[in-house]
Amino acid sequence: MMLRWLPIALVAALAGCAGGGGPVAPSDSGQAATATAASGERYAMSGDAYPEEPPDVSRVPDAIPRHEPRSRGGNRSTYEVWGKTYHVLPDASGYARQGTASWYGEKFHGYATSNGEIYDMYKMSAAHRSLPLPTFARVTSLDNGRSVIVRVNDRGPFHSDREIDLSYAAAARLDILDNGTGRVRVEAIDVDRWLAANNGANPVAGTERRGAVQPAASTTAPVTREASSAAGRAAQDRPLYLQVAALGSADSARALRARLESELSQPVRVAEASGAHRVQVGPISRADQVEPLREALQRAGFAESFVVKEAE
Repeated sequence: MMLRWLPIALVAALAGCAGGGGPVAPSDSGQAATATAASGERYAMSGDAYPEEPPDVSRVPDAIPRHEPRSRGGNRSTYEVWGKTYHVLPDASGYARQGTASWYGEKFHGYATSNGEIYDMYKMSAAHRSLPLPTFARVTSLDNGRSVIVRVNDRGPFHSDREIDLSYAAAARLDILDNGTGRVRVEAIDVDRWLAANNGANPVAGTERRGAVQPAASTTAPVTREASSAAGRAAQDRPLYLQVAALGSADSARALRARLESELSQPVRVAEASGAHRVQVGPISRADQVEPLREALQRAGFAESFVVKEAE
């Protein structure tokens, strides 16, 4: 993938991600991640960057609020990064703050987040210093009124004037990529209320848009008889796959494939397209096998996946 390095002004704006304040690896204290980041051994890139010809992420769907257990990593009540102690909230109820949002991209793409998941900058995710992992939050731009729902699964930004670090996709939806930062309001979502307001909507299989790198996320539409029939016909026509991640690093994608094959006892492939290495479980011969496999992925720690079809 060809990269365009961020201009100096934007690098400074993103200092919370690219240098002394970005997300950290899956460590309750963050100290191990800090040490490796400071030595330059953890990340292959010294500064953050974004694709020169990025995929269209304007229609990447919001994260789907749902009940999830707390992650095993990243939720110690207190942790320390760069000599400063931070406190994780006991729960996210009623959390609402205004502040500055930054974003993080290629440098962290394909590396582990604080709760042990793999960061995918094309998913609707975010990093926060104190919200429990995971937390679903609505982030609204105070400059243009745009709003997104993200799933907080990482720690950061460790920069005193920042409220939240957004994924590339979330920042694009809020139109803050070019400036590097933007004024936002962050509100934790009450999952019970959200489900009630959305008729208990459950995530269902999405479809892949041609020419775009998709996040490992699902659409919000409820399952219908027509959708089920369509899925059945698609399965008859071409094999289905459950996509877990789209990574910029081929090595990271192969490592994730090996881990999934070990934990699931299912075939896993890495499909390269648009400069991304897409980790996909399958082929799946029948549509009724999708949900059991998705549940197995969730038990293995991969909360989000979505269905793609074999290319024609």
